[in-house]
Amino acid sequence: MLILAGTLIAIFFRGISNFIQSKTKWKEGICVAISIISTLLIVAGLFWLIGAKVQNQGTELIDTLPEIIDNAKAKLKNNAIGEKIINNISSADSMEKAQVFAGQFFQSTFGFFGDIYVILFIGIFFTISPKTYVNGMVQLLPVKAQEAGTDVLKNIDNQLLNWLKGTFFSMFIVFVLTAIGLAILGVPLWLVLALLAGLISFIPNFGPLIALVPAILVGLMQSPKMALLIAGLYILIQFIESNFITTLVQKKLINMPPALIIIAQLLMGAVTGVWGLVLATPITVILIVLVQDLYLKRRK
Repeated sequence: MLILAGTLIAIFFRGISNFIQSKTKWKEGICVAISIISTLLIVAGLFWLIGAKVQNQGTELIDTLPEIIDNAKAKLKNNAIGEKIINNISSADSMEKAQVFAGQFFQSTFGFFGDIYVILFIGIFFTISPKTYVNGMVQLLPVKAQEAGTDVLKNIDNQLLNWLKGTFFSMFIVFVLTAIGLAILGVPLWLVLALLAGLISFIPNFGPLIALVPAILVGLMQSPKMALLIAGLYILIQFIESNFITTLVQKKLINMPPALIIIAQLLMGAVTGVWGLVLATPITVILIVLVQDLYLKRRK
């Protein structure tokens, strides 16, 4: 999973590098350096511009989370259905499951930052000299299959690059729409909630549901009506993203049935944990390309 994530980083850097080279005709090494350095500088600049506000809002969210949860419980206890939900959540079996999940979550979170460090350096090494690794893989194939193997790898590279372009575009739109909507509603912590919604939308299907939970909890701090408005906003944004943005992006990609992506997420999540859930879609892209190029196009 880490190697695949590093490969996606390298494809991203190389995509920017190739674009710069096509426009400027500069040497490959210069364009690669500009790609890596400019990306890191842009990310650092964004953290510098909004990092302090995000950090303050994130800290405030963490500090007020117990109060938010208690307030949500109080609101839910005002009706029979809410009280039944509270009783089920508060049961000994549910609490035990929650403790197990929390332990796994924080263990994977602390390991996550170490994984990011490894992924970044793998991505940089792959970006600097991709031919070394591609040629090494191709040379493992029989001589007669090496040309076809090279074509398959190029096709996978093109499809993953197109997928990355579409995914980043979708994430940006989700962030902007969520930030505008939450700001109009006057929701506190709107920036950190919007940033979370944009980032976690990288995970299709399950990402929006995960991002919705803290947003609704913050809304309940104000009123049940605000929580419903926030839920409606997130559902509307998800509808726009799924039916318009994703449809536009999918025109440039191979056909990936939504059910197939969910199945891949469930299988990869069960086998490899968080990274399997995050990377299930690019894995699906790779498998579809392999099946098409190595089987469907060759069968008689």
